[in-house]
Amino acid sequence: QVQLVESGGGLVQPGGSLRLSCAASGRIVSINDMGWYRQAPGKQRELVAAITRGGHTNYEDSVKGRFTISRDDAKSTVYLQLSSLKPEDTAVYYCNVEVWNLGSGMFDDYWGQGTRVTVSS
Repeated sequence: QVQLVESGGGLVQPGGSLRLSCAASGRIVSINDMGWYRQAPGKQRELVAAITRGGHTNYEDSVKGRFTISRDDAKSTVYLQLSSLKPEDTAVYYCNVEVWNLGSGMFDDYWGQGTRVTVSS
């Protein structure tokens, strides 16, 4: 089994910054894509940013230029740097990691427990 542990959320003023981390542990042979999603109250979960094994990134339009996703494969960790935060960025942020399953020969999806980001003055 694989566990994901997120950290780094909190309360921040508009214009501030936070860094989210998501560390995977357990039976990890190989990790494929890694990503961050968020879910605001009353809204559906949405993809915020993703990074492939090769380092290619993509971002939701509203966070382009403000958020940066990165990964450290040696630590099985994905990061999300949030800058120039706005009240509308308030949400619970979840990491998602695809881990190779030797038994099935496929990648399995794993989710973090979520970390709350609140942007308010």
